[in-house]
Amino acid sequence: MDRENVWKNYSDKQITELERINEEYKDCLDSGKTERECVKLAVERLREKGYVSLEEKKNSGEELKPSDKVYAVCMGKSIAAFHIGSEPLERGMNILGAHIDSPRIDVKQNPLYESEEFAYLDTHYYGGIKKYQWVTLPLSLHGVIAKKDGTVTEVNIGEKDTDPVFTITDLLVHLAAKQMEKKASLVIEGEKLDLLIASRPLTEAEGLNKEEKNAVKAKVLKLLKEYYGMEEEDFVSAELEIVPAGKARDLGLDRSMILAYGQDDRVCAFTSLFALLDVPEVKRTACCILVDKEEIGSVGATGMHSSFFENVVAEMIALGGNESELKVRRALQNSKMLSSDVSAAYDPMFAENFEKRSSAFFSKGLVFNKFTGSRGKSGSNDANAEYLAQIRKALDEDEVAYQFAELGKVDAGGGGTIAYIMANYGMEVIDSGVAVLGMHAPWEAVSKADVYEAYKGYKAFLCNCQD
Repeated sequence: MDRENVWKNYSDKQITELERINEEYKDCLDSGKTERECVKLAVERLREKGYVSLEEKKNSGEELKPSDKVYAVCMGKSIAAFHIGSEPLERGMNILGAHIDSPRIDVKQNPLYESEEFAYLDTHYYGGIKKYQWVTLPLSLHGVIAKKDGTVTEVNIGEKDTDPVFTITDLLVHLAAKQMEKKASLVIEGEKLDLLIASRPLTEAEGLNKEEKNAVKAKVLKLLKEYYGMEEEDFVSAELEIVPAGKARDLGLDRSMILAYGQDDRVCAFTSLFALLDVPEVKRTACCILVDKEEIGSVGATGMHSSFFENVVAEMIALGGNESELKVRRALQNSKMLSSDVSAAYDPMFAENFEKRSSAFFSKGLVFNKFTGSRGKSGSNDANAEYLAQIRKALDEDEVAYQFAELGKVDAGGGGTIAYIMANYGMEVIDSGVAVLGMHAPWEAVSKADVYEAYKGYKAFLCNCQD
């Protein structure tokens, strides 16, 4: 089934709305380069629209009622927000779920060292990356430093025009004959992804101890003390992430695309959030959940495998005055979900890895994957045909452009999402998202038209997919 390029049929009014949504999206990408930053941004947006924390609601002693808007945060890295509908919660919710972690490089807990008068941070990469893509780029450092006295200091170095940036070095091509004979996975090894952060030694005038052999490291520690009140031991309780420095930019002479870091999966996360914020009153409770750790298996307290979401739903059932484990189970089983994650866009430069009839294309709308997984659908959620029909009806009512696709050729590889985890509750789930070029690269590309159609599609799902 051929889908038409949606740019051909947009009205001037739609183009204006498309550009507004995409400018807002780029701002969110710039402000949310880590899962913590995404949650902080989401809370700010939610509170602007009248949402209150579930804890505030509990402490007020009020019962949860239709039209209420609440959210809950898990460890600053995952968030679930709800617009309460007129139907009882046990009848189910319409859920938009996406992840806000992205492939990156993390700083280890004992990272700072000096070698030949260069200071480095030792690192460990996070998620599936091509390691050779991360060298010689301007990189920034984001995260938090938690100290023993209970204070938590935010770190963001490399994003302002006046900030320094960091880099990971590579071997010059003149000496790289043996390096270039290696397999791509070995051209840059994980232990060589250390971040270059300084080369200037501390001087005696600045307080250098004459016995100190690592004067450059000493200079770094002096600066960290001045800027953050930080001792070297504080690295142990810090979470510092290395990401590409720079803002999201329009891509192409026609400005039809966006090039930015972290669009897997923040292109789905932010459009899901926008959709929730813009829904009117609803029958079925509308929910947006943004989670951490998908890139490493959805594990841990902030990943989708945790009990965070289930616990929040239990709290909401209790706040409705009807505390019941059975009602919690009913609320989850009766829910419908779009597991919103990106798809691989058909790339003519690598056409041999795609089956064209089953590929996602730029500017042809929101992408649905009936199943993901790899090869024999291993590790996938395989959505019911009846649910697909409901989705089609909901989107067609609001004239949303959409397409169906698979992730490359059957035997080429594969990937997974959070869909199968939520399907364990017995709810209806299907994967949906935006087509991306260069997925998991430091800089990824999407179509502005697809961002717009994703927003429209997610909003249509929340409003129209009713029993």
